[in-house]
Amino acid sequence: MPRKRNAHRSPDMPTLADVARLAGVSEITASRVVRAQGPIADSTRARVLTAIAELGYIPNRAAGTLASAGSTLMSVLLPSLSNIVFPDVLRGIHTALTETAFQPVIGVTDYDPLIEERILVSFLAWQPAAVIVAGLHHTPTARRHLEHGRFRVAELMDIDGEPVDIAVGMSHRQAGYETGKHLVQRGYRRFGYARHNVTTDDRASARYEGLCSALQEAGLSLVAEHCYPDASSTKAGRDALEILLATHPDLDVVVFPNDDMAMGGIFHCMHAGIAVKDKLGIFGFNGLDIGQAMPMPLSTILSKRFLIGKTAAEKLLESRERPAEKTIINTGFDIIEGATA
Repeated sequence: MPRKRNAHRSPDMPTLADVARLAGVSEITASRVVRAQGPIADSTRARVLTAIAELGYIPNRAAGTLASAGSTLMSVLLPSLSNIVFPDVLRGIHTALTETAFQPVIGVTDYDPLIEERILVSFLAWQPAAVIVAGLHHTPTARRHLEHGRFRVAELMDIDGEPVDIAVGMSHRQAGYETGKHLVQRGYRRFGYARHNVTTDDRASARYEGLCSALQEAGLSLVAEHCYPDASSTKAGRDALEILLATHPDLDVVVFPNDDMAMGGIFHCMHAGIAVKDKLGIFGFNGLDIGQAMPMPLSTILSKRFLIGKTAAEKLLESRERPAEKTIINTGFDIIEGATA
C-alpha cells in the first residue's frame, strides 16, 4: 500500500561554505580538510569534521564529470556476498539494469550499521542517481543522508516499517508467525529454536518474534533455544542442534533462522542417527536450491530474493525524482512443505 510522504520538504543539501561558516574557518581551509591536503592544525581539523557531521555534508567527488549531466551510478549496499541470499538479490538488480546505462557499485556492510553508514557516505560523494540498501533500520546519520539526499532510495528485504522512498520485500514477522502456525497445524508441540548471533540481523529477530507470537496463540512456547555465538553457517547449525538436543532430547521440531543452519541441523541428525521428521522436524528459511536438492527436501519458507532485487531496480528506473508518496511493495513468501517437518 502506498504511504504518504511527510508534508515538509527536505532541506537543501549543505555546502562547503556552510561547513566553513559553522566551523569558523575559511572555505579554503575547510576544503583542505575535506581533501586531506596540506598541514592543518588538529583543533581546526576537529572543528571542520564536527561541522561536517552535524550538517551531513557530502563532498561531490563527481564534480566536473559526466555525473553533472545525470549520474548513471546506482549504489548498492548489501550485508553479505558470502550468503547466497544476497547474490540472488544482486542478480535481480543486474537483470533490471542490463539494458540500461546504469551501473551498480557494490558495498558490503557485514550486517554492521556503522559500516553501512561509512560506505554510504563514501558512495554519496560520487553523487549516485539511486541507492539500494538492505533493511529499514540505519544509524541516525545514515537515515538523515538517505532522507535528505537528491537521489532515489530503495530499501530491500523488509516492509515492516516506514521507508525513505521505496521498500521492496516481505514481512519477516509474518513469515515467522506463519512458520509457527504451519508447524502447530502439523501436530508439533515441543519447539526448539537454534539461532546464530542476531544482534544486528533485524529480519531474523522479527521472524523469531513472529514464531513466538504464533506459539503463544496456540498456548505453547519455545521449550528450548540455543544461540550459537558466531555468525550463521552450516557448521553453526550442526553445533547448535547438538548442544540443544544434549539438554532437551525430547524436542519434536527445531526451527532455524535460515536454510544454511537448518542444513547443518540435518547433518547432525544424520551423524547422530536421528530420523528427520519421524523423530525430529527441521524447518529453515529462504528456500535455497541446495535445501531443495536434498534426498529429503528441506521444509522452509521461500523468500523471493531475485524478484526483490529486480523489482527494486525497475522501480528506481521509473523516475529520477522521488514521488509524492512512499511506496511499499510486498513480494510475499511461500511455505515449502518439504519432507523434513
